[in-house]
Amino acid sequence: MSNDVKPTRKNLMAIEERIELSERGHDTLEKKRDGLIMEFMDILDQAQDVRSDLEATYEDAQHAIDMARAMDGDVAVRGAAAALKEHPELTTQSKNIMGVVVPEIESSKVRKTLDERGYGVMGTSARIDEAAEAYEELLEQIILAAEVETAMKKMLEEIETTKRRVNALEFKLLPELRENQEYIEQKLEEQEREEIFRMKKIKAKKEEEEKEEAAAEAEREREQVTADD
Repeated sequence: MSNDVKPTRKNLMAIEERIELSERGHDTLEKKRDGLIMEFMDILDQAQDVRSDLEATYEDAQHAIDMARAMDGDVAVRGAAAALKEHPELTTQSKNIMGVVVPEIESSKVRKTLDERGYGVMGTSARIDEAAEAYEELLEQIILAAEVETAMKKMLEEIETTKRRVNALEFKLLPELRENQEYIEQKLEEQEREEIFRMKKIKAKKEEEEKEEAAAEAEREREQVTADD
């Protein structure tokens, strides 16, 4: 790349400015990357807790519905599930974490009273109520897990993007710019040495010509004196 750069002082100044700007950008991106990693680790800890809670809640819900099926029958459980009229509603908003937009999921109508579940209280047992409550809790955990997992994925993508930009500056752009800087500096030094050498030759030649002219003038003066005598 350096061979394509004209070795001029103007280009040298431009490259020095680009190096300074790229170094500042590199430092900024490194700080952003480190900050993103710290935020990601916090979200990862949260995700691990959410996963653990989700697994426990799923086991509780599975146990509750198994008990309801065993004691009340599969038909009664299916009938209670089909009676639901009002389904949960989800709304999404967003928040910004170090420039990364991650979702916030708001849920409503997940937890319901006995009347809101739609099935007749007199025709069902407490086991069906417990299963319904367990699955409402499970649904809330699933929504929370989806929010945390999505945030974690987006943070990880941003970390990878930032790392690629840091590496591009550190291992490609900055080395190329510094190589061009060194190339121009060497060429300018060579040109300066050549110019100094050329000026010395011109000076030496001029001094030689002046000596020759002085000698010739002296010779003419001697000839004049001789002629006068």
